[in-house]
Amino acid sequence: MDMPRRRTKRGTQRTDLSGEFDAVVCGASFAGLAVARELAGARRADDGAAPRVLILDRYEIGERQTSACAAPTRWLEALDLVPAIRQTFPDLVVNTPYGTSRYRLPFTFSTFDYPTLCHLLDDQNDAEFETAKVEGREGTTVRTDRGELSAPLVVDALGWRRILAADEGYQPPDAPLSRGLEVHPGGNGRDLEIWVDRSYVPAGYSWSFPARDELRVGVGSFDPRFHVKDSTVRLAGDLDVDAVHYQGNWIPHKLRPAAEDGVFFAGDSAGHCLPLTAEGIRTALYFGLACGRELRAVVEGRSTREEALRNYAAFSASHRHAFETMLLVQRLVPRVPPPLLGPIIRALGTKRFVDWSFGHYLEIAPPEFVEGAAATGHSPPAGGRATRVGTEVASQAA
Repeated sequence: MDMPRRRTKRGTQRTDLSGEFDAVVCGASFAGLAVARELAGARRADDGAAPRVLILDRYEIGERQTSACAAPTRWLEALDLVPAIRQTFPDLVVNTPYGTSRYRLPFTFSTFDYPTLCHLLDDQNDAEFETAKVEGREGTTVRTDRGELSAPLVVDALGWRRILAADEGYQPPDAPLSRGLEVHPGGNGRDLEIWVDRSYVPAGYSWSFPARDELRVGVGSFDPRFHVKDSTVRLAGDLDVDAVHYQGNWIPHKLRPAAEDGVFFAGDSAGHCLPLTAEGIRTALYFGLACGRELRAVVEGRSTREEALRNYAAFSASHRHAFETMLLVQRLVPRVPPPLLGPIIRALGTKRFVDWSFGHYLEIAPPEFVEGAAATGHSPPAGGRATRVGTEVASQAA
């Protein structure tokens, strides 16, 4: 099995790491980079200087891909990430043992190159970056394998382990996590495809996402006790591709508190991954932007840290109904008798239903949010992308 190798600093490059910062963002993937993006160009209220923002990650930026890397194209366009796109799809093909349905989507999805996207997103911030393993914290001091760093604003975007939480977190297989594994053989394809087939996975789905000169073929199980390697190898064989370049991860399917004990949590550490579809990239970007806007308001003196924590927590919690509804469907799908799956999926493929359902699905984390617009479509007030999240929550609740 191919495993990523960490390119950390070694020898004389591995210096002690310490210091005081205005914000420390732990995690340099989608959520962490989105947080840092929103602090670009900020000025401290007390002296007008640029805030010191540090991003920490165990890996170099863009080094370790952890998903099939697909997202709604409009999100990639809104964030100026188009150069990372490898292939774009207007349709979703759903396969079952009892038939295949093709859905013409109301918006396109695109697969992208992970390192390219991360570097493009990183170019949009003013932060410093260091490779270090985050081990925990004491108050607002973050402990790493290279030393301790302090900041009044601390973000955990490190993934489902939620390393900076006050409690000990939870561990699979007893946690609300799905299990995913995929292989990356060379090849090409025309369609974005999924399989709802219990011969591969009793509760979950399988996929093939083409990315120009590569296929991303995998299996995801809603039940973390079900091991997916054999199923992934079999799916690859059924598609006549090699099971090479493995990549796996645990995928959260339940929201967790987005603010706790003075720390902001974004992305998988807050459960910001949609149940049923396991789409987590768009939501990581979305909640990362929201978190970054609250941090910016604190740095610029328009808010206190406590207000920012409350606002961000409320913003995340305002999406609970959508997440819980999708989790309910995730639990119901495995109970549908297999012979009914094909007819049901065909019946749901009418243009009217697809437009309605996928339209609502996109609105859970709409691309307009990149420019500060709330999910309701309201225009952002003055301040551009630094728009306060608390204002947006109030607009949604009104």
